Amino acid sequence: MPFINERLDATRSSVQNSQPPGEAVRVSRFRFEPEQVMQVLRDQIVGQDPILAAMEALLVRVKADIGDEHRPLGVHLFLGPTGVGKTETVRLLAEAIHGDRDSLCRIDMNTLAQEHYAAALTGAPPGYVGSREGHSLFDPDKVQGSYSKPGIVLFDEIEKASPEVNRTLLNVLDTGRLVLPSGLKEIDFRNTLIFMTSNAGAAEAEALQQRYGKGWRRCLGLSPPDVDAVREQALRKYFDPEFLNRIDQTLSFSSLSRAWLDDLLDKELRALNRRLLRKGAELTIQQSARAFLCAGFDPRYGAREMLRASRRYLEPAIARALLDHPHRNHFEATLSEGALVVSPCVR
Repeated sequence: MPFINERLDATRSSVQNSQPPGEAVRVSRFRFEPEQVMQVLRDQIVGQDPILAAMEALLVRVKADIGDEHRPLGVHLFLGPTGVGKTETVRLLAEAIHGDRDSLCRIDMNTLAQEHYAAALTGAPPGYVGSREGHSLFDPDKVQGSYSKPGIVLFDEIEKASPEVNRTLLNVLDTGRLVLPSGLKEIDFRNTLIFMTSNAGAAEAEALQQRYGKGWRRCLGLSPPDVDAVREQALRKYFDPEFLNRIDQTLSFSSLSRAWLDDLLDKELRALNRRLLRKGAELTIQQSARAFLCAGFDPRYGAREMLRASRRYLEPAIARALLDHPHRNHFEATLSEGALVVSPCVR
C-alpha cells in the first residue's frame, strides 16, 4: 500500500524533526498548486464561472490538508445537460494534478443498470466464482493516489445505475472505505476526490425555461419556477435521502448559449492546433469560416455540437490540405461557395 507507507514515513520524519510551536514551517503534503490547476480549467471550461469558483475552493481546502481524515477529501455531484463540461472538468483536474487526463478511476454507471451489477463494484459475494480474487471495477492505485497527490474517482451518469448499485457506495461516501465481500481486501478512498455526474432534471429544467420563454407567459413577463428546485425534485426521484446526505456539494452546470460560441470555437481550434503541431503545421481561420462552423450550433448538445462541426467540416479540409501540400506549414480556413476550404498561406 504505497500511500500508507508514504504517510507513515512522512509522519515519522515529522516527529523526528519537530520544532517548538511558532518555529515550524507549515508545508502541505500535496504537491500541486491550486492556481496552476485552475488555470488549466479556466482555459478549457467556458460559461461555468460558479463551478470554477467551487473547484478553486475545493482545491485550496485539499491543499491545506485540514479535512476529516476519516472521509474522502471531497464528494461532489455535478448536475446539468449534456455537453456543458461535467466530465471534462474532472478529466482536466486529473490532467492538471497527475499530468494525464486518464489518471482517474472512471466508472460508467450507465453500464450498471441492473441490480446484480452491484457485484461489479464490490466484487463477487462469498461462495460465488471470483469471490476470493476480490475483482472490482475500481483501480486501487488511481483511487488511492499517493501521499503527495489525491486520487480521483468519477462516477459518470450516476442516475442511470440501479438504486442497489448506488447503495453500495454509501459507506464509501461516508467513511472512505470499501471492504470487498471476501473480507480479504479493502479499497481506501480517504485520499480521494470523488465526483459524480448526472443529467437528472436537465430535460425538465430546459422544458420549463422554454415554456416560459415564449408565448403568453413571456408576454406577461412571468418568470419560470426555480430551476434548482426542479433539479432537486429530480434528485429525490432518483436517489435515496441517505445517498444525497453524503454529498458535500451539488453543483449545477448552466446550459451553453450562443453567447459562448466564440469561446467554444477558440477552444476547439486550440486543441486542433496542438494536434497539428505534432505534424509541424498550424491553422488560422477567417471570420467567414468561423460563422459557418457556428451556424449549426444547438444549445441542447452544448460543446459536443461544436466538436462535431469541427470533425465533419474542418478536419477533413485540413487533412486534405496536409496531404496535398506536404512541404507547407501554415494553412488558412476560408469559406468558398458555401463550402469550407483550407489552403496554404504565407507567413
